[in-house]
Amino acid sequence: MEASKTWLQRTIGSHRLLKAFIFLLIDMSLCYPSEPQGELPYMTSDVKEVAGKSFDYIVVGGGTAGCPLAATLSEKFSVLLVERGGSPYDNPLVLDKRFYGFSLIQTDEFSSVAQDFISTDGVRNCRGRVLGGSSAINGGFYSRASKDFVNSAGWDEELVEDAYAWVESRIVSTPELTPWQTVVEFALLEAGILPYNGFSLQHIEGTKIGGSIFDIWGTRHTSADLLKAANPKNIVVLLNATVKSIIFHGNGNATETAVHGIRFIKSDGSTDQTYEAYLNQPKNSTSSGDVILSAGALGSPQILLLSGIGPHKHLKTLNILHVLSLKGVGKGMKDNPCIAVLVDTDPQSRQPEPPQVTGIAKDFKYIVEGGIIPISFNATRMPIAAKIAFPVSEGKLTLNSTDPRQNPSVKFNYLAEEKDLEDCANMVSLLERVAKSQSVAFYLGVKHQNNLMASTDEQRKFCKENVKTYFHYHGGCTVGSVVDDDYKVYGVKGLRVVDGSTFLESPGTNPMATLLMLGRYQGIKILRERENFSSSFSTQQSP
Repeated sequence: MEASKTWLQRTIGSHRLLKAFIFLLIDMSLCYPSEPQGELPYMTSDVKEVAGKSFDYIVVGGGTAGCPLAATLSEKFSVLLVERGGSPYDNPLVLDKRFYGFSLIQTDEFSSVAQDFISTDGVRNCRGRVLGGSSAINGGFYSRASKDFVNSAGWDEELVEDAYAWVESRIVSTPELTPWQTVVEFALLEAGILPYNGFSLQHIEGTKIGGSIFDIWGTRHTSADLLKAANPKNIVVLLNATVKSIIFHGNGNATETAVHGIRFIKSDGSTDQTYEAYLNQPKNSTSSGDVILSAGALGSPQILLLSGIGPHKHLKTLNILHVLSLKGVGKGMKDNPCIAVLVDTDPQSRQPEPPQVTGIAKDFKYIVEGGIIPISFNATRMPIAAKIAFPVSEGKLTLNSTDPRQNPSVKFNYLAEEKDLEDCANMVSLLERVAKSQSVAFYLGVKHQNNLMASTDEQRKFCKENVKTYFHYHGGCTVGSVVDDDYKVYGVKGLRVVDGSTFLESPGTNPMATLLMLGRYQGIKILRERENFSSSFSTQQSP
């Protein structure tokens, strides 16, 4: 133990000097985001205030991507943002870092800020049901996508950089590491997850400190805060309203379906009492706005299916009027398999901690983090967790009800493919080295024991019996299958999907940063598209 203590003290001393030097080099604008100017836009839960009205754009889902998207579109156009949950403001379970994770253990069927769902694999998961979406209930860890991800998506690199910077200047901070997070940092290095990269928002291999949407005072800044950048004259936020389906109408083109608006209900009301909102139909231009689904990897494919877009055979079983055959709706559902090891022996009453440090290893395949999570309102546990970044196994999403408030049925097929099971076994070896490091043992005051699992068969069995979610599920409306490169739904005029359901893989260490960026990015792309169309239309109309 004395030798371990000497090693740890020496290591901590050298790394503290390195970290201090690195932090001095960081632009302070990244450390502390500038407070966004402006107030939050008008918000209401009264459906009658919105029913029957028309807007240039209707964004369905006020989550991680939906809020920056709606804020950006409001710069030039009228926007209705519809969120099935309530406001995150004045809710300490959302905003106060001291209560991190409590929202995941206080859930109910229709009103809690987090909604439980259990995949048919038997793995518990959850989804955000509040303005801010999953950015209101997650660990707040902020890290960008890799350059390879950006390139494969075909995105404009300069616009991507601008969109990330727009988000980061408003809601992202550099965290001050807690003692436990410092120990996790050293444990990752001790396990060989190198190099040490200090603070970085980039997706780079090794051990690093990421950004956080918790500020230095412990206040969470969700995507809802980005609505402060909206034009308040052009946006209405409707809370506690759940979209039931999309309204279509004929546009004289027998080969193309066109969107007219949305049907919605009160989230705490009857599914029979529906209301409607519509898209504006410009008289002097063939260019109009869109209904944009940003309801997440479960919500967006669910709404398409409820609206009659998807496999005909499945829709027929629920007596849903079939509008368009898109076999990809609900397909390609993926979740990153997670394995967690508890380093404490018993639950204790500790302060919950979100992860601030991450280890990125084996050609970006493994992501390792540690935190302190509540299991009740007076007890926590200390897991070290790792996920497989590029799982091959995939599943599907289907409807089991026409009630839009109910969760759809989803199966992820965790570790169904041999490659995923092999990768998981290798990941367990790395995870054990971190969890059973000298750094962790010294912090916990226990004797260091390096008794790792001896065989691959033992590791594979451990994976099968203990697979969990990292809460980074995606797919269901993937690019190339359901939407094109501009995120427009194939075969439908005036309908787009902009959220994690379009991803073929989860970007970076976690998707939040890229979803925030994507909302801003696609908003700017749409504004430019409309501006270019208007210029072209005006030229054509000139004598």
